[in-house]
Amino acid sequence: MTDPYGFLRTPRNAVPPRPADQRLGDWREVHAGQTLLPLVSEQANRCMDCGVPFCHGGCPLGNLIPEWNAYAAHGDWRAAAERLHATNNFPEFTGRLCPAPCEDSCVLAINADPVTIKNVEQTIADQAWELGYAPPAPPGRLSGQSVAVIGSGPAGLATAQQLTRAGHTVVVYERSDRIGGLLRYGIPAFKMEKIHLERRIAQMRAEGTVFRTDADIGGRVDAAELRRRHDAVVVAVGAEERRELAAPGRELLGIHQAMEYLTCANRVGEGDHAGPALTAEGRHVVIVGGGDTGSDCLGTALRRGALSVVQLDIRPEPGPDRPEAEPWPLVHP
Repeated sequence: MTDPYGFLRTPRNAVPPRPADQRLGDWREVHAGQTLLPLVSEQANRCMDCGVPFCHGGCPLGNLIPEWNAYAAHGDWRAAAERLHATNNFPEFTGRLCPAPCEDSCVLAINADPVTIKNVEQTIADQAWELGYAPPAPPGRLSGQSVAVIGSGPAGLATAQQLTRAGHTVVVYERSDRIGGLLRYGIPAFKMEKIHLERRIAQMRAEGTVFRTDADIGGRVDAAELRRRHDAVVVAVGAEERRELAAPGRELLGIHQAMEYLTCANRVGEGDHAGPALTAEGRHVVIVGGGDTGSDCLGTALRRGALSVVQLDIRPEPGPDRPEAEPWPLVHP
């Protein structure tokens, strides 16, 4: 177990980002190159191993957070990785990208600073790869059943891995030229470097999952034929679908969809082009939307040399404290 007085003895200390002037000059992760292990183990020791761990409810995956916090606190990375992977196929993705609603639900958040759960998760996941605790896990026997998974974003990849490990023959169909969906072309490298995606894809190939790119189901690939070819079909698409803004002037030049902009930037990172066809360099930029996609556009525009960036959000600016309508253990929307 963790130190029952750890939360009293140790203040919250999240992993700091790299200096802004440094990280704006490259596309590496914001927290790349940090010394994590001593800090993260100390922070994991703040977990109280609550009788009712509300962090479970805050986590969309139901992660076993107190369990892997305890192992991380003692530096047992193998056991921590096993408990983390028990509920999460890709903790190295979520540890970097998830907004960590678990921290809002941490019991310490009632009147103190919550445990740095997100930092702990990322560190466990990275240690699992570094120490060889995430080998391919092919099934012991095949079921004789074949499953098609349409879409290779995080939902499609997680589905495919679970079904493959259960013994089914799984083929993932992706309409783009590379596997990864939103992880590949939507999320910038400064949030998650593509090495993490490539490593998981290689693991899945070793387990037996088959990938087919340039497979536009309903277009170049007949959906009815796909259904006849497989015993079951899983549809895992749509994360890159854009929403239109019905506002006067939307049709004017210089107004672009976020996914169009982010895809151009990510393709440059993949080496497809020397420079983006759509760039913010030397321009004054306005971003409509204050969510994750908006922040991805913000970081991309700044790294591409925008003269200025203004971000517009329909919601009011959040204050330093919880609003009365969102008492603990509710998570922020």
